[in-house]
Amino acid sequence: MRAVIKAPIHAYRKFISPLKPPTCRFYPTCSAYALEAIDKHGPLRGSWLAIKRIGRCHPFHPGGVDFVPPTSEELRAAASLDSLSEDSV
Repeated sequence: MRAVIKAPIHAYRKFISPLKPPTCRFYPTCSAYALEAIDKHGPLRGSWLAIKRIGRCHPFHPGGVDFVPPTSEELRAAASLDSLSEDSV
């Protein structure tokens, strides 16, 4: 399922993107963000995050650095690491 959803993004990056000047307002680019979001969050949530990101890509948005948000498992792991480091102090 992920490969099917990612195929058009790969096609865009290979065939369409090289024909256009680099104008992305964000880092990472929207296509790189979409691929990472789908890998990290799965096809449904990853696609939703990519659509929201593309929706922010307009002349009135300043752009900037916008990484894919962490998964709930990553947040839990970070929270447990924080609690361990607080206990050792």
